[in-house]
Amino acid sequence: MLTAAHSAQDRQLASEIVRFTRQSAKRYKRSRISWGTRFVDAYSWGLGIGVSLTIAASFVLALRNEIADRASTQKSIIGAQWLVLPEPLLWTSITFAALLAVNNLARKLGPVSTNGAESSWWLALPIDRRPMVLPPFIRKAAFTAAGSAVIYLPFSMVTAVDRAPLEHLLASLTFGAAGAIALVLAALQQLALLGPRWGTVTTAAALLACSVLPMFSSAPWATAVVTVAAVGLLAVVVPRAGQVRGTELARGGAVAGHAGASLFMMDANEVLRALGGNRKRIDGGRAARLYARPVRGPLAALIRADVVAFIRLNPPLLPSILWLASCVAILLVEGGLPEFAQLAVIVICGCATASGLGGVARKTALVPELDALLPLHPALVRTSRTLMPCLAMAVWMAMLCSLLALLGAANPALIGVGALAGVGMGAGTLRAATRTPPDWTAPPVETPFGPVPRAQLGSLMRGLDVTILAMVPLLVALYLGYVPMSVIAVQAAFSAGIFLLVILTRPKRS
Repeated sequence: MLTAAHSAQDRQLASEIVRFTRQSAKRYKRSRISWGTRFVDAYSWGLGIGVSLTIAASFVLALRNEIADRASTQKSIIGAQWLVLPEPLLWTSITFAALLAVNNLARKLGPVSTNGAESSWWLALPIDRRPMVLPPFIRKAAFTAAGSAVIYLPFSMVTAVDRAPLEHLLASLTFGAAGAIALVLAALQQLALLGPRWGTVTTAAALLACSVLPMFSSAPWATAVVTVAAVGLLAVVVPRAGQVRGTELARGGAVAGHAGASLFMMDANEVLRALGGNRKRIDGGRAARLYARPVRGPLAALIRADVVAFIRLNPPLLPSILWLASCVAILLVEGGLPEFAQLAVIVICGCATASGLGGVARKTALVPELDALLPLHPALVRTSRTLMPCLAMAVWMAMLCSLLALLGAANPALIGVGALAGVGMGAGTLRAATRTPPDWTAPPVETPFGPVPRAQLGSLMRGLDVTILAMVPLLVALYLGYVPMSVIAVQAAFSAGIFLLVILTRPKRS
């Protein structure tokens, strides 16, 4: 621990070290990048952002007009709303889920952290760390607040069409401050000022209160209250920023660097591995009895090993249940959303659930040479890897379609169609897990919207393409309102074709 007599001197020395590091890094970057390259990069980024914002604004305005002009008798994919959810309740729940996601992501990345180079020599110095870690933390809080406000603005315009422009702005500022609060609460947990259980309860309660305040957009007091709360929490964290343990600083920086590099390289698997790498809860009790039973033959042993691995990794049930509840809640909202929006939500929830069940496949895909040592055909190995995701997704889709059938979306045959669709969606998880890294040697394709990295996007969409394709017959049945025999046959053909495509296609080596 540093003494009070040397704290000012150590803080000044730390500030000088940080200043020297930043200036050296800037000089190095300036020496390797010409002004012409900077201009071209700025022009490309500006053009891409401008076009993207234009398209997004057009979509938001079109969706806003569609919702504003909807009638009470508008067609929906369900026939009867036996339970009507008020719109404010649904939008508040989505806001609360978004704030929880910000807090969870901040805890994984570490709101107070250092990168790899800084961890190598900054943390070993016996000086005050606050000047080293405080400026990046303040920037993260500012960027989180600004980004949250920008993202919430179109959400407010779509979900509250009766608000005035000033009210939309106040609601966005309120949510921006709430996003900063979610980040600062993660920093409080990082500093161990809040215990694990008490911190979780306190964070959930605070974010729940923050998610309600954007609804009071007509009164400026809501924005003022959230802003004052964010500033007050920052005042608690700022003096203690240098007290974060060195191991926690290095861990957060490593996770953030891994996730940032994976995003830059457009590798979705590495992003998921980076964000899920610090998960320590592994449950082997439920698989002990299954693992102790004797097996006959290498295929049965491999299938049992994959089942045990799927159970031991303990895929959390709560996200799958929440995605299932989101599908149903979006259908029961008061007034009803447009039919295409309801179908889009079902597709998004299905893809998110399927992606969460591919943890075993992503881990085994790291070392494909181990699968080559097994005395089995590669197609049988991939079949064993796919069985549990297919079974889990079939159960999830059957549950979803059962609820949809109870709501009058279609006849009970929809449950069978959903289970068949789940088989194809589960197979898509293995296809996504075994995707190769993007080929950056392929040049981008020039389009009216600027250069598009077609090869990289194709690699990124691998797995997601067949997951969405497996849901097409189901979506057709939901749109029609009944399940013809032709849809059942097409769904069976789609799922079987996707399953065979996944297990028979040998992954390309990078």
